[in-house]
Amino acid sequence: MTSQPEPQSAETERVSDAGRSATDPRFLPLRGGIGQEDVAALLAALRQVLGSAAAAQAVLPHAPELSGSAAVDDVRARMRVPVPAGTAVVLQTSGSTTGTGHLVALTGDALVASARATEQRLAGPGRWLLAVPAHHVAGLQVLVRSVVAGTEPIVVDTAAGFDPHRLAAAAARTDTATPGYLSLVPTQLVRVLAAGEEAVAPLRHLAAILVGGAAASPHVLAQARDAGLAVRTTYGMTETGGGCVYDGVPLPGVRLRIGDGERVEISGPTLALGYLDDPDSGAFAEEAGVRWLRTQDRGELLTDEHADVRLRVLGRADEAITTGGVTVSPTAVERVVVEHPGVAEVAVVGVADAEWGELVTAVVVPSAARADLTLTQLRALVTGRLGAAHAPRALVLVRELPLRGPGKVDRRGVARVAAKALEDPASHDGGADRGGGGRGVERHATGAS
Repeated sequence: MTSQPEPQSAETERVSDAGRSATDPRFLPLRGGIGQEDVAALLAALRQVLGSAAAAQAVLPHAPELSGSAAVDDVRARMRVPVPAGTAVVLQTSGSTTGTGHLVALTGDALVASARATEQRLAGPGRWLLAVPAHHVAGLQVLVRSVVAGTEPIVVDTAAGFDPHRLAAAAARTDTATPGYLSLVPTQLVRVLAAGEEAVAPLRHLAAILVGGAAASPHVLAQARDAGLAVRTTYGMTETGGGCVYDGVPLPGVRLRIGDGERVEISGPTLALGYLDDPDSGAFAEEAGVRWLRTQDRGELLTDEHADVRLRVLGRADEAITTGGVTVSPTAVERVVVEHPGVAEVAVVGVADAEWGELVTAVVVPSAARADLTLTQLRALVTGRLGAAHAPRALVLVRELPLRGPGKVDRRGVARVAAKALEDPASHDGGADRGGGGRGVERHATGAS
């Protein structure tokens, strides 16, 4: 009688399956970033996999500082399920709040559906400028949209950092007879506007400038529109093939609903197949034959004056601050703080505190026009809208917010900056021409209401 192997747990089976799959030549690692040669190679690979029903390899765009073998080894070490059939691209999410991202399997059909929906919402097929890294979904979708449209993207060199004047020079190369498009993160838009008319003028003829990856200040958006820029806010994520909600309205084919805990849930043809590293996350589920993604974002659906339903994102479910026994939503506070004309950018975080548990701290990039920003002003503004418990009890001014991945605010990095500044104000550089000596740090009086 032949002996039988001992039973394995589902997790053990899953890991061993992933290991067997990882020995196959399943991945095509390609450098991401924004280099001309790297983008050309990635474009060529995308043309192959987007036109194939069953790609032989999954394209694996990776950070340019990594080698291809290191990128593949990292994915193989983290995989818990084999690469699903039909996978065209594997992307890693930025993990701005947790520090680690998921491995997301995307089909060519999902990426193309996203690109087609974008064309329908905007002015049709056009020529795109690439100013964000191609190994994150916003940059990758610029390339996918270019492939679908049959156009060549214009790559903006950011090797030495983002330069608004270099972006302007690239925008000047677009043909006005063809719709021109650009995707930016809010920080880039802030820098474009700060650079003045010379940087802004060439962007005016673009049919749309998509702004996503993080919440943009209403003041910055208003300033951009007043300057004649066709900015459109976007909401989406790697799991949805990029932006799937423009100016609060879902793209064609995308459905929204609000689930338990005010979680935003999304369905449609742009959804990813799932996570290779965490198949049991519960993020993806099927109901009555329809797949839904349960996001980590809280939101609400509002009806505007035209009876259109719009999504309002309230913040991440995992970002809540507990201070003095009260739960505070950082996004809600940020939404009020950015209304102050002295605030260009803001991130609100909790810093450990003996008295309050967590100290609600506003980390702010001041606007150039208003260098006199104070904590008292922000507290009064937030108290009048949300109540005193939600008002920041500390203010830290910085020259720029820490970012990660495609330009999202690195909240863990912001929290570290805030904690260090509050612990040792004298060492803080103050940011925005404030000078050192702690002049960029304020804290509300201990024991005050």
